[in-house]
Amino acid sequence: MSDQTEPAADGQPTPETPADAAPTETVSTETLEQAQARAEQARDQMLRAHAEMDNLRRRYERELQNATRYGVEALVTELLPVKDSLQEALKAASAANVDSLDAATALDKIVEGTRMTLGILDKALAKTGLTEVHPHGEPFNPELHQAMALADSADLPANHVVQVVQTGYRLHDRLVRPAMVIVSK
Repeated sequence: MSDQTEPAADGQPTPETPADAAPTETVSTETLEQAQARAEQARDQMLRAHAEMDNLRRRYERELQNATRYGVEALVTELLPVKDSLQEALKAASAANVDSLDAATALDKIVEGTRMTLGILDKALAKTGLTEVHPHGEPFNPELHQAMALADSADLPANHVVQVVQTGYRLHDRLVRPAMVIVSK
């Protein structure tokens, strides 16, 4: 009988093999633990990459939504002086004293044309989501109003808007231009 006996095919010691002899392994326990650690690390990296991709997708969707919603802001900013000019022309034409009947007819046509143009412009700007900030009589809000001066007022308590010098505007929920106001003392 030889000193070294082989284990049986099932890895159990044969009667010729001593019971305390360990079966031979092709992969050591240390190598198996290292492989499991690498697999766990790779799984963790995959989960992190997946979460990062989800975050990027959400951020790009939010940026696209904001670009769509506020993309016309530059256009609105450019059109506001036109609206202001039309409003001033309408005020001036309405306040003019006209002596002659022909001049009065011409002035009426100018006023009506200006009123119609302003109405069309208002509708176009409203379609973009633009709303007016016209705070006459409201408490002063520095987030929406820009104080131009202080004035005494018998009708309003202190820190309320006495007069709106220039109307402010919001595009959806974003302030495009604050209202220029005179505030009560």
